[in-house]
Amino acid sequence: MRSNRAAVRAGVSLAATLPLLTGALALGIPAAHADQNPGARQALKGAKPLWATGKSDQGSTADSNKVQARVYLAGRDAAGLAAYARSVSDPDSASYGRFLSAKEAQERFGATAEQIRAVKSWLKDAGLSVTATTRHYVEVSGDVAAAEKAFGTQLHNYRKGAGTYRAPQQTPTAPASLEGAVLTVTGLDNAPHKADHKDELPPPGAVFRNAGPFSSYYGSNPASTLPEAYGSTAPYATKGYTGEQLRAAYGAGNRTGKGVTVAITDAYASPTIEQDSAQYAKRNGDARYKGGQLTQVLPGAYTHTAADDCDASGWYGEESLDVEAVHAVAPASNVVYVGAASCYDDDLLDSLSKVVDSHLADIVSNSWGDLEANQTPDVAAAYDQVFQMGAIEGIGFYFSSGDNGDEVAHTGTKQVDVPASSAWVTSVGGTSLAVGRGDAYKWETGWGTGKAALSDDGKSWKDVPGAFNGGAGGGTSKNVAQPFYQQGVVPDSLAKANGGALPMRTVPDISAIADPNTGFLVGQTQTFPDGSQQYSEYRIGGTSLAAPTIAGIQALAQQAHGGRPLGFANPAIYDRYGSKAYHDVTDHPVNGAEGLAVVRVDYANSFDDSEGLLTSLRTLGKDSSLIASTGYDDVTGVGSPAPGYVESYGTRPGHGH
Repeated sequence: MRSNRAAVRAGVSLAATLPLLTGALALGIPAAHADQNPGARQALKGAKPLWATGKSDQGSTADSNKVQARVYLAGRDAAGLAAYARSVSDPDSASYGRFLSAKEAQERFGATAEQIRAVKSWLKDAGLSVTATTRHYVEVSGDVAAAEKAFGTQLHNYRKGAGTYRAPQQTPTAPASLEGAVLTVTGLDNAPHKADHKDELPPPGAVFRNAGPFSSYYGSNPASTLPEAYGSTAPYATKGYTGEQLRAAYGAGNRTGKGVTVAITDAYASPTIEQDSAQYAKRNGDARYKGGQLTQVLPGAYTHTAADDCDASGWYGEESLDVEAVHAVAPASNVVYVGAASCYDDDLLDSLSKVVDSHLADIVSNSWGDLEANQTPDVAAAYDQVFQMGAIEGIGFYFSSGDNGDEVAHTGTKQVDVPASSAWVTSVGGTSLAVGRGDAYKWETGWGTGKAALSDDGKSWKDVPGAFNGGAGGGTSKNVAQPFYQQGVVPDSLAKANGGALPMRTVPDISAIADPNTGFLVGQTQTFPDGSQQYSEYRIGGTSLAAPTIAGIQALAQQAHGGRPLGFANPAIYDRYGSKAYHDVTDHPVNGAEGLAVVRVDYANSFDDSEGLLTSLRTLGKDSSLIASTGYDDVTGVGSPAPGYVESYGTRPGHGH
């Protein structure tokens, strides 16, 4: 499941926007030009949302309305930052692996004290109040009139879907005398923010449990009393794979991630994560956590916690999944959980920035995102700047690609998810995984599920394969150009799938287990119907499982790399394309099989059998319009890690810089 966020959880879209775009949007202007024309203005590209059109314009926003905005700082050299991030990430570059410390990165590319003072002075002179200042942004508040004066644009109200929201009528500007110090501004538009401030987190959410029968490994328990599917008896879904099975399937060998730290970002924080993760490890054969191996970095207060906003308790399961999956795959790695104050962009950006500013980890797992259609380029620029700063420090970001396939069934429009489509992150797609007797890897398909119910008389399955019931996100971005590392690997049929002349960013990059029907066992404290809070375990999936699984595998690879950071991993991931480092995942991995399926039995009330059971056939490898095929595809990317993947980082020529 993908988590509740400004973004999406388990494929359910929420309000806030998590956009991204390739590259920074800072526009440097020579100082001489500013001197010659002291009243000149510099356009802040991307700060006017695409939905703010003349057709939807509802007129001026009242001058007295309040505005809260963030002015993000471009730093000393935005173009140089992007260039350096590429060079240290590219195995073919002489600078590969020559990362900077967090202090060196800030001194070379961060905003100067003089730039910050100049930006604050400009905003104050316009009548705005500075409410917060960091090395990344200046936060301000004030009325609409002051914001219009500061940014040289009128603010109007616009229709957007069923709502009406404020946005700039023209592209906002900043004084040219600031000489490109401003990256962008967010908050001039207020779609679709909700004000709900609470400082206490709610208790754990309502219990969810899986019904049986189960298979202990794929195919161990055939559903012999139920109708056949595709000419054979389908097995019951697994109870949920454990770390031992995943490590064997993806070639962990004797690597444990020792000496490597993995960060996890989500919103909020589970109040029971330490005892839950410890109990899970003990019950399922994972290594015991050592003192200080699991730590948390949390905000001082939380906002937007209500169920109809960010649904704070809905994130507890996400954190549990992420922490337990990383530890299961890389049991000796350190895990630091960095919680955001809410599921909104500003707070999630703050959590990512904490990782980079203090270099809390070399690998960052992120199981959240939103639809590309909801993105605004201003926030995209802020995200990419954080990703680029991370890249020059040797930090790699891994984002789940989504749980709704091509998003057509979910939104009516074919599109990808963000930030997974950023050119500066590793987008992690999903598979259905079959692990057999003795933890042997059998096969994988692209994750995409058709759901067919059992007939009333129990003698057949209705409308096999049934309706689309979730699958790995993927496809072609409408906004992000094809990055250099995808050239020569991603076919034009995918890179130009949107009909344009230029190839675009295609996702995902790599993949791992995601299908909830061949999923992972997770343990979490939940609230039972009698009001008690008890630890329980259940099977779970989604690309929220794939992302921490890949993060754990990257920890193993970093250990094989002599402990040296892998940094932004995509160039190295694509450099291994077509080698024995990957399982080339397709939708039809078993020769002669018309279809692959499992039988799943669920409690009607998600808890016990008091209201009956629901039996269904789940057909695998049916991901909406997306197809897992030979070679690169938009369900699984280059494939999933094979046993040779981890060790390739210790033996592959040219990768030992």
